[in-house]
Amino acid sequence: MKVLVLLNQDGGTLKTTDLDWLSRIIEDEFTVQGHSVDVRRSAGEDIVRSIDEALQRTDIDVLMVGGGDGTVSAAAARCAGTDVALAILPAGTMNLFARTIQVPLDLERAAAALASGRVTPVDVGRVNGEVFVHQYAVGLHARMVRMRDKFSYRSRFGKVIASWRAGWIAIRTLPQIKLEIELDGKTRTIKTAAVAFSNNFYGTNHVPFADNPKGGVLGVYVCKAKSFLRVSKLVLDIMRGAWRENVDLESSQVKRVKILYNGRHHEDRAVQDGELVRLERETVIEIDQGGLKVLAPAEATYLSEGPAVRAA
Repeated sequence: MKVLVLLNQDGGTLKTTDLDWLSRIIEDEFTVQGHSVDVRRSAGEDIVRSIDEALQRTDIDVLMVGGGDGTVSAAAARCAGTDVALAILPAGTMNLFARTIQVPLDLERAAAALASGRVTPVDVGRVNGEVFVHQYAVGLHARMVRMRDKFSYRSRFGKVIASWRAGWIAIRTLPQIKLEIELDGKTRTIKTAAVAFSNNFYGTNHVPFADNPKGGVLGVYVCKAKSFLRVSKLVLDIMRGAWRENVDLESSQVKRVKILYNGRHHEDRAVQDGELVRLERETVIEIDQGGLKVLAPAEATYLSEGPAVRAA
């Protein structure tokens, strides 16, 4: 197996990691398993271009990216639908998709687990055809990200603090958004502070990520709370994985969603894998089953849910 590794030297924890040490770890682990590996570094501002250039090559089987959730999402969007498998070296704040595909969060353990791993297809979500691997959200989340981006932070911890500050401000004002939403052909109108759609259904007892990346469904989550206190409790319950017990969150599992939005403001009114995007007047969200090949740890529990091959 031929592996190209791209390390975002400005991404997440890699900014403070000894990249010479990490490169040796990756090279040693993959070489011991009989693989060919090429480790390269990229500045954060160049990482998307580096990913695009990597996927123009015809001599790699796996593209491994090291960086935060933004780097992972960009790489997944470009690997989806190709024969190149994506491997994730988690170095972000939340590492949500890495958690879903059960990659250890410790970098050294992650390298070892991936070197002996398997290539397997997993699901991705698509918003008007564009890939997302974690979540697409409208309302409160977008407002929080807009406010967070106004704060300055230089570290992973700083980003967490900025997120909590922005969340506090967003919840305090609590704007409502009106949408016409069609779930698997059934249409209704909702007015809510927040609605979110996930690539497979979130698990419980942990931060919000899917336990099974081969579930073949979208998760739908509609906030019903209308007061500061109830929304605050809902946010805390979501972060600690107790959202199913909260009466202010309506959840369901579907294959396809259509959203109609007739509001005045469209720019930066939605969030896709943590990045602000335009909320179109009509948005179609679908699950793309098996749309992305990933390199998964050999012990990942979901490997029995679909075809997988030992990395050659």
